[in-house]
Amino acid sequence: MKAFNRIFAVVIAVIISVFVTANAILLSDNSGNGRPYLVEVSRLVHEIEKDSFEIKDLANCEYVTGVNIYGEDFYNPTSDYVIREINGELYRFDYTANSNSDKTSTMIILNIIFGVMSAVIIAVMLYVRFKILAPFEKLSDIPYELSKGNLTAPVKETKNRFFGRFIWGVDMLRENMEQQKERELGLQREKKMLLLSLSHDIKTPLSAIKLYSKALSKGLYSDTKKQLEIAESINAKADEIESYVSQIITASREEFLSFDVTMGEFYLSELVNKISIYYTEKLSLIKTDFTVGSYTDCLISGDIDRSVEVIQNIMENAIKYGDGKSVDISFSEEDGCILITVRNSGCALPDTDLPHVFDSFWRGANAENEKGSGLGLYICRQLMHKMNGEIFAEIRNGNMCVTVVFGKV
Repeated sequence: MKAFNRIFAVVIAVIISVFVTANAILLSDNSGNGRPYLVEVSRLVHEIEKDSFEIKDLANCEYVTGVNIYGEDFYNPTSDYVIREINGELYRFDYTANSNSDKTSTMIILNIIFGVMSAVIIAVMLYVRFKILAPFEKLSDIPYELSKGNLTAPVKETKNRFFGRFIWGVDMLRENMEQQKERELGLQREKKMLLLSLSHDIKTPLSAIKLYSKALSKGLYSDTKKQLEIAESINAKADEIESYVSQIITASREEFLSFDVTMGEFYLSELVNKISIYYTEKLSLIKTDFTVGSYTDCLISGDIDRSVEVIQNIMENAIKYGDGKSVDISFSEEDGCILITVRNSGCALPDTDLPHVFDSFWRGANAENEKGSGLGLYICRQLMHKMNGEIFAEIRNGNMCVTVVFGKV
């Protein structure tokens, strides 16, 4: 904003300088640029020669101010004049070199035009300052605060048509991050309590096993029947520990991401347009052929935002793990469902890895040199199940094909 204020000050200074300079030039004496008074003198000489001149005719003259016949005080050193001989007599024509009315009218017109232009320039700059730069300056600290984890301060909404939706989106992002943080803290707290509880529960059967083992090692139980009972007790305690370990493993594998889905209805074309607009440009930049097949528009069931997220995840995988030659989207219909298939050329995934592509944190043999978390397709499957849909993958003729299934309304 300080830089814009400096620019605004420079513009104002330039406008004032040009305004003052232009008026100074107009006010300066520029009589040397021409002698229009001679035209009027010639016209009056012609009228005197024809004996049709009258003093009242001077009222129509802009430059000539008086006509005098030769006599006393004929030569007047205090005024500008020219002398002409007409019909054997000398006439003196007094004149003024400049037309004040012309100069005044010219100055008025130029000042009006320049004033309007200056007002428009200043108005535009003020509009940019207060309607565009000022709201944006208020947002300049928000990304920094979010990066530090300061998620509590809400972003004030505005009706600004340039940043209204952006501000709303930033506030939604802040709220989403805050909710994710709270869920993550709650999940960590629950897991910690579960692990503490299971660790405490394991101690009891473990102590019993140690006690039985120590007794057997010292020969405290010489009766074979008693020894069998002790062995069975040890086995039972081991089973109990195994149960606790299974609970720990289950807890570590349970859902660690929250998938909020708002079920509704939307047109297939809306989903396709959102994907096509973004990836047409992106794939053209990396010289990858991108084709969107023909389809019949219809209403489908699901969450439009989550559906876009699913297709985007699949598209990103196609770009990342394909050979970069082509990616296409095709459509089909089966049993009242819409099937959307994303195909990429150059699949390097082994057939043996195909059943695991939707597992969490799993990465195939073709992902060794690519960055990733192994969660993309896992998230897609969870979201599709939340929307009562399905997703599956297959390899066709060396091409990777991932298909999502949406229910028609």
